[in-house]
Amino acid sequence: MDSTLSLAIKEAYASAPAAIIYHTLEIYHPSFTVPIRVVRDTVNLTARLESAAPRDAAALVEFIGYKFDITPPEISTSGVPQCTIEIDNVSREILAQIEAAVNGGSQELITICYRNFLQGNLNVGPENNPPLTLNVSDITANVFRISATAGFSNMANKKFPNLDYTSELFPGLIAL
Repeated sequence: MDSTLSLAIKEAYASAPAAIIYHTLEIYHPSFTVPIRVVRDTVNLTARLESAAPRDAAALVEFIGYKFDITPPEISTSGVPQCTIEIDNVSREILAQIEAAVNGGSQELITICYRNFLQGNLNVGPENNPPLTLNVSDITANVFRISATAGFSNMANKKFPNLDYTSELFPGLIAL
């Protein structure tokens, strides 16, 4: 099971059908005046972000209620896994920010951060810590829907293992 999930959310997934889980997205680009935060619900949600959040760390923030869907990536041995995210009936403000990011000539990617919250733990922080962060590779937007294809950053350029073997961490590496 996913090690980034809290014990409470693991229990909710396993056995508590009455537990309410809020699925949220934070969409961000440096050209945005504020991040776009949405919750998959019909009403807005106020919840606390994790202490290591890149924006508004540990703050209570509002997620706007929107219908959205996430289609998980296909299981494949080739290519980088990508998912599709669709948000319906977006406001003019959101549409204007997306268009400014796409048409502004910036080389920066739009990022999407997925967090989930349990109803009783909204003031504690997200249940998946660290949250899942994806980079948008393709996006289309109109007044009816935003549709984005997102995936992980370039995995081929990541070092593996993601650990430096130093004498401070591994004193046994030093010959006496």
